[in-house]
Amino acid sequence: MKLSIVFKEVDRHAPAEKSLQRCAEKLNKLLKSFDPDLVQLHCVFSKVPRTGELGLALNLTLPTGTLHATDESEHLPAVCKSTFAELETQVKKHIARLRKDHEWKRKRPRPAPPEEVLA
Repeated sequence: MKLSIVFKEVDRHAPAEKSLQRCAEKLNKLLKSFDPDLVQLHCVFSKVPRTGELGLALNLTLPTGTLHATDESEHLPAVCKSTFAELETQVKKHIARLRKDHEWKRKRPRPAPPEEVLA
């Protein structure tokens, strides 16, 4: 996976980069079926002008589509964790759609036919 991190109006933060690397490795485990050269994760840290909170925007580009996740929070670890959690659920749903899991769902079992009473 190719990882790029951009800091807009925010000072470069080593713990933020470390937590992003850790979360990206966790996300990389879900993306084993894709070619690593074709998977790109673009992270943008920014400061929200109106509230002063930190914002994180993630763009994950896969060969089969692009996924986006954004979040804002005052604390850097909180914004990383929540944004990656959102992206992780999107990835799981995307992979399930590619595998066509919705077509393989089991139908309800049929009720047993009533037995005839012999008199």
